[in-house]
Amino acid sequence: MCGITGWVAYDRDLTVEHTVLGAMTDTQLCRGPDAGGVRLERHAALGHRRLAVLDLEGGVQPMTAEHDGRLLAVLSYSGEVYNHRELRAELEAAGHRFRTRSDTEVVLRAYLEWGEHLAERLNGMFAFAVWDARTEELLLVRDRMGVKPLHYHPTPDGVVFGSEPKALLAHPSVRPVVDLDGLRELLTLARTPGRTPYRGIAEVRPGHVVRVRRQGTTVRRYWSLEAREHTQDLATTIGTVRALLEDIVHRQLEADVPLCSLLSGGLDSSAVTALAARTLRAAGAGPVRSFAVDFTGQSEHFAPDAVRTTLDGPYAEMLARHVGADHRVIELDTADLGAPAQRLATLRARDLPGGVGDMDASLLLLFRGVRERSTVALSGESADELFGGYRWFHDPRLVHADDFPWAPVLSSLGGTGSGPREQLLDRELLGKLDLDGYRQARYREALTEVPHLPDADPFERRMREVSYLNLTRFACILLDRKDRMSMATGLEVRVPFCDHRLVQYVFNTPWAMKHFDGREKSLLRAAVRDVLPAEIADRMKSPYPIVQDPRYPQLLRGELAALAADPGSPALALLDRRAVSDALAPDTDPQSVRLATDLALDLDAWLTEYQVSLEL
Repeated sequence: MCGITGWVAYDRDLTVEHTVLGAMTDTQLCRGPDAGGVRLERHAALGHRRLAVLDLEGGVQPMTAEHDGRLLAVLSYSGEVYNHRELRAELEAAGHRFRTRSDTEVVLRAYLEWGEHLAERLNGMFAFAVWDARTEELLLVRDRMGVKPLHYHPTPDGVVFGSEPKALLAHPSVRPVVDLDGLRELLTLARTPGRTPYRGIAEVRPGHVVRVRRQGTTVRRYWSLEAREHTQDLATTIGTVRALLEDIVHRQLEADVPLCSLLSGGLDSSAVTALAARTLRAAGAGPVRSFAVDFTGQSEHFAPDAVRTTLDGPYAEMLARHVGADHRVIELDTADLGAPAQRLATLRARDLPGGVGDMDASLLLLFRGVRERSTVALSGESADELFGGYRWFHDPRLVHADDFPWAPVLSSLGGTGSGPREQLLDRELLGKLDLDGYRQARYREALTEVPHLPDADPFERRMREVSYLNLTRFACILLDRKDRMSMATGLEVRVPFCDHRLVQYVFNTPWAMKHFDGREKSLLRAAVRDVLPAEIADRMKSPYPIVQDPRYPQLLRGELAALAADPGSPALALLDRRAVSDALAPDTDPQSVRLATDLALDLDAWLTEYQVSLEL
């Protein structure tokens, strides 16, 4: 995995802009700690930072293709293409010759053969830029599910682009400006594809190609979820899901560096780990490595609630024993999670306030620990969105709410009694933001995209909508979080459940099959039950854990008191002074303002570190 960046300008000579491009490329060092490079052409400058995973000696970037001494194209690429072997064979049959074993060169040669339509042929997670020296055009391409990020900022004579906003913000013409819509996008947790909170900085939407030419910029969608009639019976459907998962995991185990799985002991990560263990064992490759997160004293402080009913640790250990994994637990301390330096590290990874409390900090620390022993990790991310794992797929009140179904649930992110995230924000500001109205507008926008089958049963129609919203709006929040936290440590995380073949197939499986035994993720349970202990196959969904040590909200209270006492704290302009005072009162339980305090502290760190201009 890697970090890419670049600048196209048709009205200037970029061969003299090494300093600017170097600064942009250096911001991506965390994404690519192994090597870096730049390529300067008259109207295009491309930068790259490399995390070497395949063909460690080859695959140097930016990669070029020449013919008879003439430059054809330059590629800066981030990602993994899991069908690169098949594509290589097809391209060799068409006359292409390869210098390396890397999938990077396959992508470059695929562009020369098929142009922008190479995107449709790739199976993987990727974001890349191709400069065509023959036509002086730039192509920006992002994978179908948006696993890998790619941002761009149009300029009067071209574009600036990069994996993360920080790369663009290192360019002198791009400033960190956030207006009301940007703040709304930040606070609603209803992520709109293509938008970012920063004015002028857009995302390449998942499944899209952006083409930049002297005449202007065009956008083409090359993939989207389609409504197709599902004709297979239940047994065949379960078998198809299993066959797809086996092929996907097999493909995603390819690496020339140490590889592992992220194991929580839930159904999703356990299924991936068990299938990986079987594949490695069959190949004589030794046991699968697995890693789990835990917190010091978590078993002592754990209190089950309606969301998190059981501890993860015992189930992760059970699965590891079941498959013979080389299992390690990364144990995190409350003091480390609540440290200001950790908040700053988390912010720099995201380029934005996370707003989900210690879950970001713990994920970053987990990945840091994993990276000491592995370079690539397989994750169970997105199985809940795909197979219907969340409670909002099953609670009729949430299913039929005229809103994003997760909206009423997310206030419980910080545990029982954690309170709404916005409760410390200025009341006048909240009135101007009208977060409910903004979220409703985005919800109605999303509904217009949903593909439907004619004459569908009303309930099946609604469940297709709920599935679509989760796959295109909620999944991207979690995928973005996982990408930023992992790549901040130089760890590549692969997501087998985001393989587009599986996503398209399961999306069109009737809800009656996904829920055939009355439980969440029935289809997935049936497909992998034989490789799991019964206790894990039947375990209820449990979200990513939070630290339950009562010291954590107390640490937050101390930081909030310091913020309130500092007249130079930029976040004070966004906060309700009375609400902050009440939160700091001796008789206020700090747990009741846990999420809100975390958000206030995140905002303050962000405004300070990034020197954000708020135009509200």
